[in-house]
Amino acid sequence: MNTEMLKKYVEFNDEVKKAMEEGKPVVALESTIISHGMPYPQNIETAKACEEIIREGGAVPATTAIINGKIKIGLTDEELEFMATSKDIIKASRRDFAYIVSQGLNGATTVASTIIASRLAGIKIFVTGGLGGVHRHAETTFDISRDLEELASNDIMIVCAGCKSILDIGLTLEYLETKGVPVFGYNTDVMPAFFTRRSDFKVDYNIKEPKEAAEAALTQWNLGLKGGILLTNPIPLESSMDEDKINKAIEEALVEAEEKHIHGKEATPFLLSKVLEATEGKSLEANIALVKNNAKLGAEVAKYLY
Repeated sequence: MNTEMLKKYVEFNDEVKKAMEEGKPVVALESTIISHGMPYPQNIETAKACEEIIREGGAVPATTAIINGKIKIGLTDEELEFMATSKDIIKASRRDFAYIVSQGLNGATTVASTIIASRLAGIKIFVTGGLGGVHRHAETTFDISRDLEELASNDIMIVCAGCKSILDIGLTLEYLETKGVPVFGYNTDVMPAFFTRRSDFKVDYNIKEPKEAAEAALTQWNLGLKGGILLTNPIPLESSMDEDKINKAIEEALVEAEEKHIHGKEATPFLLSKVLEATEGKSLEANIALVKNNAKLGAEVAKYLY
């Protein structure tokens, strides 16, 4: 996209614009977690905390969103508050992106659309909570998150606590293997399961240091091996949930979702809200802890990517 076309659709806030002009590390953040993933005021508190953690780590945060049809790369405090409180915000994946922009609407960026915004802005790393993936029973529903296609198609590293545990982790990893996406574990040999530190599935490589992750990413892209890299970061031990309890809550939520015919982009918010209810709020505490932990690692890796 040429400069004039970029200006038509994309707005950088001053902090991000200055950082990119000076070649400083920038870390993208999504906004669906603010608008649809957490209740108020935990959503705005977590968003601001993650931005501050990234700054403390020596990088610049760039929370993405669509506001009044403009693709925002970096939000002001007022814009963060708007995303946290407005009821007029669409959960925006790839298929929604152009419509929301063309009609001057408001959209919260998912993992998929944050990757799109990051590509437009030239950002190399993105921090989130959990990756979308292959839903359970996808062999009959074909319910597979767009996150996986965007990750496979764009040169970006995503730092997350694994894919959301409401998904089929094994099938998600099979899908990523088919697409050629390397899956790294940060000081772990197994795929984290979002609310818990481990699953029954191995990652491709155990990454010991942030620099190692950045070197692998840059080498992949320098060799012309197009596509993203997934760096999975287990939830902190003290915040990890009881595996049996969380799995029971997920199974019950999945049954209810099936009974109510809830599928597609409405499925994840519904399932997470039911898990929150079943765990008496503890899943939200875990979610907040893992996102902050990912922000810290993302900033550390970003310093070696720029």
